[in-house]
Amino acid sequence: MKYSAIITDIEGTTSRISFVTEVLFPYARQHLPAFVRSQCQQPEVAQELAAVRQQLQQPDADIEQCISALLSWLDADQKITPLKSLQGMIWRAGYEQGHFTGHLYPDVVTQLQAWHAQGIKLYIYSSGSVAAQQLLFKYSDAGDLTPLLSGYFDTRIGAKRELASYAAILQQLQLPPNQVLFLSDVVAELDPARELGIATVQLIREQQAAGDHAIAHDFSQIEA
Repeated sequence: MKYSAIITDIEGTTSRISFVTEVLFPYARQHLPAFVRSQCQQPEVAQELAAVRQQLQQPDADIEQCISALLSWLDADQKITPLKSLQGMIWRAGYEQGHFTGHLYPDVVTQLQAWHAQGIKLYIYSSGSVAAQQLLFKYSDAGDLTPLLSGYFDTRIGAKRELASYAAILQQLQLPPNQVLFLSDVVAELDPARELGIATVQLIREQQAAGDHAIAHDFSQIEA
């Protein structure tokens, strides 16, 4: 076996970028104000609102100010942790109510199943919160795929274009870098991983500009 672990990005790698931009983001934007107003006393929501106030450096910001900030961050596609966490909570309701399912390319489903059967540990690393990642795979087009996955990483481990994030992931996996493969469509995410000695493959699915990493057009072309 070439690799002991494979880490994969979601947007543009396992899933259409448009699933996030055309389905998930609009759903979160539409439902965020009412969700925050109705759920602000719930501990998990209150905790994220406290983080919003901290981010704003406005400890006395009221609910409407928090909502305004969250919507502006959402519109600007800011990778801010409390926003991602609240989005995940809103999406959970959408998945559970059957408003949508998590898009995965068919080759991803087949290959994840094959790699899992070979004993390779599979991990997700995405800017979306761990909760949002788990929902996408639990309520995927192909059913619940979470039993195939060994763990998830989000912005809490660090930004995806920073070398320290991949060092922290290696520390958690307790594996040498040459036993780990990272899959993403974004060259700027693959570069710091490779700098640490992690193997990399760039997915070219939607006319992404190719860098100098190994490339694949779908998961069946990846030798693991």
